[in-house]
Amino acid sequence: MQLLPALVAGKPLLSDRSVEVTNPSTGQVMAVTVDCGPAEVALAVESAAEAQPSWRRTAVAERARVLRRLSQLIERDMEELGRLESEQTGKPLAQGRRDAELTARYYDFYASAVETFYGTTIPLNDSSFVFTSYEPHGVTGHIVPWNYPMQILSRSVAPSLAMGNCVVVKPAEEAPLTALRLGQLALEAGLPAGAFNVVPGMGETAGAALTAHKGIGHISFTGSVEVGRIIAHAAAERLIPVTLELGGKSPNVVFADADLDRAVPIIVNSILQNAGQTCSAGSRLLVQREIHDELVARVADAFRAATVGPALSDPTVGPLITDEQRERVLSFAALARQEATLVCGGEALRGGDYGDGFFVQPTLVDDVAPDSRLAQDEIFGPFLAVTTFGTEQEAVTMANGTDFGLVAGVWTSDVGRAHRMVREIVSGQVFVNSYGASGGVELPFGGFKNSGYGREKGAEGLRGFAQVKTGVIGL
Repeated sequence: MQLLPALVAGKPLLSDRSVEVTNPSTGQVMAVTVDCGPAEVALAVESAAEAQPSWRRTAVAERARVLRRLSQLIERDMEELGRLESEQTGKPLAQGRRDAELTARYYDFYASAVETFYGTTIPLNDSSFVFTSYEPHGVTGHIVPWNYPMQILSRSVAPSLAMGNCVVVKPAEEAPLTALRLGQLALEAGLPAGAFNVVPGMGETAGAALTAHKGIGHISFTGSVEVGRIIAHAAAERLIPVTLELGGKSPNVVFADADLDRAVPIIVNSILQNAGQTCSAGSRLLVQREIHDELVARVADAFRAATVGPALSDPTVGPLITDEQRERVLSFAALARQEATLVCGGEALRGGDYGDGFFVQPTLVDDVAPDSRLAQDEIFGPFLAVTTFGTEQEAVTMANGTDFGLVAGVWTSDVGRAHRMVREIVSGQVFVNSYGASGGVELPFGGFKNSGYGREKGAEGLRGFAQVKTGVIGL
C-alpha cells in the first residue's frame, strides 16, 4: 500500500515513520500515512513563516478570490471528498456529502466576511487621529479531530487564511485523508506554496511538535478535555492564544407543552448523527414528567427503526471510529443495566453484514440519575440518557448540572419560558424548538466551562485569528 506523504511548502514530504488508517466499516487498513515528528513539523512551520509575509500583503480582495476558488474546487470534487470522508470516519454517505458541502461554504463565507471586516476610528480628541486595524498572528496551528475532519479543519483554516495567516494542519491519525486532499486543492486554487501545510501523524509526535514549536502564533484545537488542558498549558508557557473546542454533554429539555411531532425527529438525529460521535450531540434528554412515557416511547420506536450498516450503504447510523470506542460505549451500556433502565440497544453488531466493522446498536437509557456517570460523562456514541424533571427550575438545574456547556435545546410553546431558558442555561449555543441549525456556518460556536473557550464560525471566527492594533497620529 502506497505511503501517503505530508504536504509541506506545496510538495510531498516523507518520513521514516508511518501510521495506518483503518476503515471503521470493515476494520481493514485503507491507507498508510507518514507519522510526522519534530523535524517534519519544523519544516512545515518554516515554510508557512516564509510564505506568510507575502500572503499578508496580498490585497484582501485577492485573498478572497483565492478562497472562493478553493470553495469552487471543493464543490467540483464534492462527491470524491464526501465518499472519502464517509469511508475514513464511518459516517453515512449522505452525511459525508453534507460535510463536503459545508466545507466549501466555509471558504466562500470567509471570503465575503473578510472583505467587510473593518477596523474603527476613535474620536479621542482634536489633536489626534486614532484608528484600529486587525493584524494576523503569523503562522497558526490547527489540530483537527477525526469526527468531522473537513468541517472542523475548514472552520478554523478558512478564517485564518482570510486574515492573512498561513497554516499548519495536524489532522487526526484516524482520519487524515481529506485534509491531505484539501491541501492539494488549496494549491490548485492559487494559495502560495507554504500557506497550507498538512502534517499527518500521531498526537504524541506531530501534535506535540506543533504545539511546542516557537514559530506558531496561535493554536486551534478540537478534541478531549484532557488534551485540551495540555495544549492550553503549552500555549500559556509561550503566551500565545489558543482556541479550544472540547467536550459536551448537551441536553434537549422537553416541556409538556412541546410539539412532539416536531421535536422527536430532531432529538433523535441530534444523537444518532455520526453515530453520536459529535461534541455537540444531544446526549441527554430531560423530559417533563407529564409527557415522559409518550416521549420515551416515540424515541425508542425511532431508535429501533434506525438502520445500522457500512458507511457507503448510507444507513441511519454507521460504525464507531475504532473498536476501542465501541467498547467504551458498551461499557456504559453495561453500567446502565445496573444503575438505570435500558430501554433498547446496548449490544455490539458483529459478523454477517457487519463483518469486522465497529458497529453498536442505538442505545436508549431511562431513569438516569442526574449525578451519575451516565448523565455526566461524554460517551461519544449513539447513546441517549433520559432524566425526568418536574418544574422549570429543576430543568435549569439539570441542564446546567454537568462540567460542560457547549449546546442545549429547549422545546416549549411558551415564549416567556423560551427566553428564560436561553438566559439561564450556561451554554455556548441554546436552540429553542430546533437543534444544531443544520450546519450554521454563520453562528458563533464554542463552549463554557469544560467545553472550552474562544469562538469559531461567523464573524467571531475572523476575530479569533487576528490581533487588534491601535494607531495614534498626532495632528
